[in-house]
Amino acid sequence: MTMVVATGTVLRTNLGLDHGHVLDLCRTPVTVAEIAGHTRMPAAVIKVLLSDLMERGAVVTRRFDMGTPGSYSPPDRDLLEALRDGLLKRL
Repeated sequence: MTMVVATGTVLRTNLGLDHGHVLDLCRTPVTVAEIAGHTRMPAAVIKVLLSDLMERGAVVTRRFDMGTPGSYSPPDRDLLEALRDGLLKRL
């Protein structure tokens, strides 16, 4: 699983509203699914926004590793299940 986190090197004021909102969510490590759930945007759209932010150096990806002391906390299971349930309702 990949986590996305803001680098702190790009000012939010230099971004559009959607890019800025996604960047705000990346202040702490977060997954694409969590961002999609918080923004209520499709994961494909989030991936495009994150790609733009990566090109600008605003975010980086990190591998999720539960075994490392001090590593990131796992994604919110309730949020991921709610996202899954919402997607299943649309199909």
